[in-house]
Amino acid sequence: MNLSNEGLELLKKSEGFRNLVYADLTGLRTIGFGHRLKANEQYPSGVTTEQAESILAADLAVAQSAIGRLVHVPLSQGQFDALVDFVFNLGAGRLAASTLLRYLNEGKYDAAAWELLAWDHAGHREIAALKRRREAEVRLWSPSTRDTNAA
Repeated sequence: MNLSNEGLELLKKSEGFRNLVYADLTGLRTIGFGHRLKANEQYPSGVTTEQAESILAADLAVAQSAIGRLVHVPLSQGQFDALVDFVFNLGAGRLAASTLLRYLNEGKYDAAAWELLAWDHAGHREIAALKRRREAEVRLWSPSTRDTNAA
């Protein structure tokens, strides 16, 4: 399974695009569409949109592969898209150690979806952008899920 256009749009909107290296919320050096630089990577002149798209494709392949390794139950396209966005943002290690994955592999799809919402903090602070991103992942996961901000 591959990330759908809807999943890709969520990821790109959530990450935004920056052609120059910047520090993300956790202080990691980042460029393009949320690509975390490895020790040997340098982009002194920045990246073009085309270069960022290529880097993003490689990063997505890693995230998709991790989901294939970690998830042992069938997924809908929306569930897969939500997990790719989650892994891209937080890393496969966080998914591997999560209650979200445990619930999912036990077939508790609804409980797993709601676990996404727990991942809206950087350190001990709730981050509004992460909260919106996690809510969007829940909507991808289960399109009939009401917006958690609705009354």
